[in-house]
Amino acid sequence: MKQTDDAHIDVEVITDYIEEHSKPEDDRYVFSYTVTLHNTGKQPARLLTRHWIINDANGNTQEVHGEGVVGEQPYLRPGESFRYTSGTVLETPVGCMEGSYQMVTDDGAPFDADIPPFTLSPPNLLH
Repeated sequence: MKQTDDAHIDVEVITDYIEEHSKPEDDRYVFSYTVTLHNTGKQPARLLTRHWIINDANGNTQEVHGEGVVGEQPYLRPGESFRYTSGTVLETPVGCMEGSYQMVTDDGAPFDADIPPFTLSPPNLLH
């Protein structure tokens, strides 16, 4: 089910390149991403599962499915936010991620909160 005015979660993502854990000579590029979920709907909702699609510049795709985020299944009342930080490793200096969170309202109605595509890249690499 798609989001509605009653059940709506905005998703914002900020990324960071973790140079001290990356090894470009070994095709290892480490990134963190901080996600903020904000309930802009009229109903409380709980995040049940996540689905990520991670692409690197070589055309490799990883799909990640799992329960919750960082070991939690946050419950958000209207107007509340939840922020967490996680990370990923790519074989190329540039990649992108997108996906969705599978949510449920208090009355049991499921809906997906889309995670818009975002770029992973070291600073000053892309213009």
